[in-house]
Amino acid sequence: MKILLILKIKTMKTLFLTAAIAFGALSLQAQNTCETPELKTGDILKIASPSNASYEHINLPRANFIIKRGGIANYKSLINKEIEITEIKLVEGCISKVDVKLADGKKFFNTVSVVSIDLKEALASGEITLK
Repeated sequence: MKILLILKIKTMKTLFLTAAIAFGALSLQAQNTCETPELKTGDILKIASPSNASYEHINLPRANFIIKRGGIANYKSLINKEIEITEIKLVEGCISKVDVKLADGKKFFNTVSVVSIDLKEALASGEITLK
């Protein structure tokens, strides 16, 4: 009787250990899927109209900084402008932020050459579109 009980305990331990190893192996193979599109440096995007009164996910300078530098703070002039990706910042293998410049080579508001964009949020809100 004691021998049968010891054998049952050993088999239960073996089954438990096998199940734990199988579960661990399955969870290791789970892939982290990115919700952002595959982009590379040099790709062209297009600025759309802001979701609210101003752009929330495109990090543009405030109007007072633009005016101090001699620029014109007209955010509506950005609508339908094409922008080119200059740098991509990754977090856990997914694109989180991108730095962009105007595709025509000019500066934003005649003062700033590069701005950063929170890509996932800007695409979701419709502030930028893929070309």
